[in-house]
Amino acid sequence: MTHHFDMLPKSVGVGYKPQHFSDILADAAPVTWLEIHAENYMGAGGRPLAQLRALSEKFPISVHGVGLSIGSEGRLDPDHLARLKHLNDWLTPASFSEHLAWSTHDMGFYNDLLPLPYTNATLETVCDHIDEVQNTLGRQMLLENPSSYLAFSESTLDEVAFLREVTKRTGCGLLLDVNNVFVSATNLQMDARAYIDTFPLDKVGEIHLGGHDEDTDDHGAPLLIDSHGREIADPVWALYAHTIAACGAKPTLIEWDTDVPAWSVLTDEAHRAADILTPVPA
Repeated sequence: MTHHFDMLPKSVGVGYKPQHFSDILADAAPVTWLEIHAENYMGAGGRPLAQLRALSEKFPISVHGVGLSIGSEGRLDPDHLARLKHLNDWLTPASFSEHLAWSTHDMGFYNDLLPLPYTNATLETVCDHIDEVQNTLGRQMLLENPSSYLAFSESTLDEVAFLREVTKRTGCGLLLDVNNVFVSATNLQMDARAYIDTFPLDKVGEIHLGGHDEDTDDHGAPLLIDSHGREIADPVWALYAHTIAACGAKPTLIEWDTDVPAWSVLTDEAHRAADILTPVPA
């Protein structure tokens, strides 16, 4: 298995959207790498793959999967895994990551990435699935922490302990989504900084930053939704700065997937991340 833990530059990337193709080629600064969603590039040829090939000659590319359903009870979809392998084989990206979540059950598919209880049984399942992915792809993967809206009463491990054990058993790295930490901490009434302070930061190969929407639950309490459709909130920037101060510079992605803005808006967010990253040694 090839280890790609430190292949991404310890600088700022953005999630690639085709409408920004010409802007990126004209002037990408301060963006130095790009991330794609695997499922958008697992079909046959055409303009999207041609553009991706062109970008891959100029920028390190990170592949982020959202459809493997690592946390599902059943086996991984072999066809999906085969298409994922084909993409990784020809693109040879700097990094591959997936979510700690499930989206399939009894042949149904859910658009949302759903959290899972942290038990020894789910730990075994997740580790088996990660082993299969890494063996199939021949490369190390990064596993992303989820955004949670409720806690499972049957959980016997906390999330950080669960993730630490997964890395120990499988050798995978972690993708730390700082916005997800803030969303979960708010929704579950936890301390976001305490979560970061116990996180195995030495296993982090990439950080995500994204926007969230504010709502209220049935009892009028704050409920945050991980939407990736707006600017990053100030308390998330503060949590990111706390994280970087603790672990040093890490590859950092600005994630903006819905209501995609003009390139200049994305680069404003990228500059803000770079301002936090650059004073910190790698």
